[in-house]
Amino acid sequence: MNILVEVLGWIASVLIVGSYALNITGRLAAESKWYVWANILGGLFFVINTYFHQAYPSMVVNIVWVIIAIIMISKKKKDA
Repeated sequence: MNILVEVLGWIASVLIVGSYALNITGRLAAESKWYVWANILGGLFFVINTYFHQAYPSMVVNIVWVIIAIIMISKKKKDA
């Protein structure tokens, strides 16, 4: 279980930092579904990781992060 939680934490880091790097370099728009989904998955994986490590303040931040991303993806579906 420990290894799975750590792998999820590293994947979360790559998804969130990677999508941010692609965004600020102009390769991935913040409005793109790939950017939003990377943030949803990365945030969820961080929630699992931080819960496991009992880092509750970080867990709450990531829950909010995921909620914001879900709201954004749902707005896109309504606009389509």
